[in-house]
Amino acid sequence: MINAVVIGVGGRMGSRIAHWITMTEGIQISGAVEGYGHPMVGHDVGEIIGRGRLGVVITEKLEEVIDKGDVLVEFTHHEATVAHMALAAQMGKPMVIGTTGFTSQEMEAIRGYAGTIPCVLAPNMSVGINVLFKVLRDVAKILGADYEVEIIEAHHNQKKDAPSGTALKMAQIISEALDRDLEKDAVYVRRGVIGARRKNEIGIQTIRGGDIVGEHNVMFVTEGERLEFIHRAHSRDNFARGAVRAAIWVVGKPPGLYDMQDVLGLKE
Repeated sequence: MINAVVIGVGGRMGSRIAHWITMTEGIQISGAVEGYGHPMVGHDVGEIIGRGRLGVVITEKLEEVIDKGDVLVEFTHHEATVAHMALAAQMGKPMVIGTTGFTSQEMEAIRGYAGTIPCVLAPNMSVGINVLFKVLRDVAKILGADYEVEIIEAHHNQKKDAPSGTALKMAQIISEALDRDLEKDAVYVRRGVIGARRKNEIGIQTIRGGDIVGEHNVMFVTEGERLEFIHRAHSRDNFARGAVRAAIWVVGKPPGLYDMQDVLGLKE
């Protein structure tokens, strides 16, 4: 039986991950963590997620429960995640990270810690989205430079980072497939008299409103036609199930930075 510690258990994703852990064979919750002063701290996690008492009390300190886990699953804030990964590396605990919004310096730190522990880092753990990642790579290579790329993402009005980590991952995949530099080619805002579109631009646009779980639309556009790929998430459960799948997969793997393509066996 794999013991999992869920960090950020009171959040939109963390609570669903905790729920799906209790519904999945071969894995169980051994620890639950929330931020300082969070109203759920001190409560049994099972009662919070509607599964009855599990005997696992939500704590403010990862240090209090990290030794109870075989794997840590984290959906929190980027600064907190890096601090937690430092502790995980010190304790030799594998991690699954769905947090987004990391700075370049934080990503360097994550890569460094992944030299000590195995870590699945993925902005979106949906199986469907990760199949789409593979499709986008292949399509970009086939269509080549003659097609202009635009990405539009939409999420609920409480999402803190923009564009979404998923949209940025899509842009990175397409940029690499086309042998481009995303730092130079990404366009996040268009306003005023901006002139004609640059040939290598990759547009990444953001919508925020209501309770949209997540929607991503990728367009390959050329003279006379447009090819579109759309993924709509109707519930967070598809992300949560993917995270649980990743948590089971990463235990026992050698140190390294993995993604859901590795978990799903989609890497060439």
